[in-house]
Amino acid sequence: MLLFALGMINYTDRAAVGILAPQIQHDLHITPSQLGWVFSAFFFSYAIFAFLGGYLSDKFGPKRTFGVAVVSWSVFCSLTGAVATLSPLIFVRLFFGASEGPMNSTTNRMVTNWFPRKETARALGFTLSGQNLGSAVAAPLVISLGYFFGWRLAFVVLGAIGILWCVLWLGFASDRPGESRHVTPEELAHITSDRSEAVLPKGSAPLRHYILRKSTWGLALGLFALLYPLYIFVSWMPSYFTNVMHVTPTGLSVAAGVPWIGGFLGYFLGGFISDLFFKRSENGLKARKTTTIVPLLLATVTLSAIPSVQSVSAAVILFTLSLFALSMATQSLWAMIHEVTPVIYMGTVGGFIHFLANMSGVIAPALTGYVIEHAASGYASAFWIAAGIGLCGALSMLLLVHNKRIPSHEHTSSKAPLTTRHP
Repeated sequence: MLLFALGMINYTDRAAVGILAPQIQHDLHITPSQLGWVFSAFFFSYAIFAFLGGYLSDKFGPKRTFGVAVVSWSVFCSLTGAVATLSPLIFVRLFFGASEGPMNSTTNRMVTNWFPRKETARALGFTLSGQNLGSAVAAPLVISLGYFFGWRLAFVVLGAIGILWCVLWLGFASDRPGESRHVTPEELAHITSDRSEAVLPKGSAPLRHYILRKSTWGLALGLFALLYPLYIFVSWMPSYFTNVMHVTPTGLSVAAGVPWIGGFLGYFLGGFISDLFFKRSENGLKARKTTTIVPLLLATVTLSAIPSVQSVSAAVILFTLSLFALSMATQSLWAMIHEVTPVIYMGTVGGFIHFLANMSGVIAPALTGYVIEHAASGYASAFWIAAGIGLCGALSMLLLVHNKRIPSHEHTSSKAPLTTRHP
């Protein structure tokens, strides 16, 4: 539940700049292209620390990694309300992004530690669904705070919520179930029943093998394709409804909030669907690929259709369907990482995949801002680009991701099976 709540806080804080963008643009005299760079600054540092966060969660444990990260991002979220010009805003967003970077890779490590393999998709689906629910809550919450207290104070309030969560986390969380006084021996046996933590014998493939192999890069390209439209939505969807669909501030709290409920349902229901396919399939990776690629292809269709609709209701429906499909595919992709990576490398490899994929966050907001300002078709081109990237991502996962964690032909000497230890 704490991870679910953190997901809500994480995306509420992240979405706040996009929701309050019209006010920030007006007060700081920022053009669409400049606003795009503000959004991209966050994701530049976010991507770097997504990788470092995975390494830190492997080395120091998720509890301490989350503790430092959440305090840091809460401070920089609050400082957003103190900026007066463009340059300090970009500076604060860089540090804010670095602080939020460890979120998903550390969550993945925590789920790996606490859940049996057959339940990972559901666990990830539940914890990550909080992110989309946070975005749904963010619209009415942040708009209300901005309306009554101004956009500057809104960021201060959001930062204080993060500090409160951190107090609860440090008081109740444990890195592993075996370290928690709240876990019974029976529960511990269930958690470790169908997975083991590999201890690689001499001659086995090292960490760099998993960083460089095609499956890792295929997953990174797939996640890039999933996150690209998501980051357009986080950054530009409120402005799209305001400037293109001419939605009022009151209507914006609904129009910009409802689609994220679709994302919440995609994460939540997608976990059950992915695990159901996994249990009924003789090939676990094939099951995960199916529940990742099919929703991604559906999202490309709905993304392409968004510019063609004229009514706000139709646009909300298409955004909602897109987020439902993208979220279903994203949590299934995170579960797919478990099928091709040993547990001991999960945080680092997951962080590396997250780092590469989050280059989409650097590119998408800035490119979208440029397209909006300079292209004749404006937002339409931005959505069509996202759909094309989705097709490329689906193809990369289909062709590059394979089923062997440690290919025997890549061992340097010993062909003995992995020895194991249970956490």
